[in-house]
Formats: sequence, C-alpha cells, structure tokens
Amino acid sequence: MSDALVVRVARPEEYELVGDLTVEVYVHGGLVSPESSYVKTLRNAGDRAEKAELLVAEVGGEVAGAVAYCPPESPYAELAGPGEAELRMLAVLEKARGKGAGRAMVTACVERARAAGLRGLRLSTQRNMRAAQRMYERLGFVRTPERDWAPAPGVDLLTYALAF
Repeated sequence: MSDALVVRVARPEEYELVGDLTVEVYVHGGLVSPESSYVKTLRNAGDRAEKAELLVAEVGGEVAGAVAYCPPESPYAELAGPGEAELRMLAVLEKARGKGAGRAMVTACVERARAAGLRGLRLSTQRNMRAAQRMYERLGFVRTPERDWAPAPGVDLLTYALAF
C-alpha cells in the first residue's frame, strides 16, 4: 500500500466491504466475540450510513478503515449530550495501521462537529485499546470517567470528550 490517504463518505456499493472490515477489526482484534450480538450491528454499515455519516479512509486507493460520525439527532449517538456529536465504530485494517488513517478519520469527525457549531465530540473505547487512547489524547480528547459505561455485561467502556 502506498501512503496516499483520503477520507471521504462511503459509497453504497462499499457498505458490505465496510461492514466486513469493521467486523474483521473488532472480532480478529479481540474486541468483540464472534458470537456477540454486536457483530450484526458492526456488519450493518448501510444502517450507519442511513442514520449517521459513514466515513472511510482510503490508503493507496483501497478502503482501509471506517468510522461513523454521529450528529446529535442520530440514534447512533448513545453517549453524546446536548450540542455534542459522537464518533463510533472506528476501525482500521492491520495492514494500514501507522499510516494516519485513524487520526485522519477522527479529525474528519472533529471538523464535521465544529462546522455544525457543536460544542464537542464524544467517544467510547475499550480499556485494552491503548493505541487508540493515546491517539485520542494526542488529538486533545480528555478522559471523562464519570461517563464510563457498560453496554453489556463484561463490556466496560472508557469515555473521552473533545470540547470546542
């Protein structure tokens, strides 16, 4: 893969690819059990595109990552408060890690929230996603432990926010 990086809105013909990519990253990365009911949600990129904004990162002309930008009215914005957006289901393929795809997608979400005049952007992350947490912190996100939550038994999520 070359290092050429582009973040853009996913096209409908890419939804299946994005769903498969997201499942691959979450399941093979040990973040979600293959038997988890959440796998169905991860795979349904078309629903994310309809109810949020589905972004992809292309590295060297290939889709290598995806994220859902969830404005306040999106049903995918589970954590965001009034005047905040949320980013969800950030996934970057192993072969594209370290090329800036994750950072570029998070930055695209930040830019969308700022352009919408919102007061901040929130996200949840698993405790073991330390590389992602370091990236969020480098981008200015701060831990909000008072908002940590568990969507399912044994799934403890840490939360971060970026205020504008």
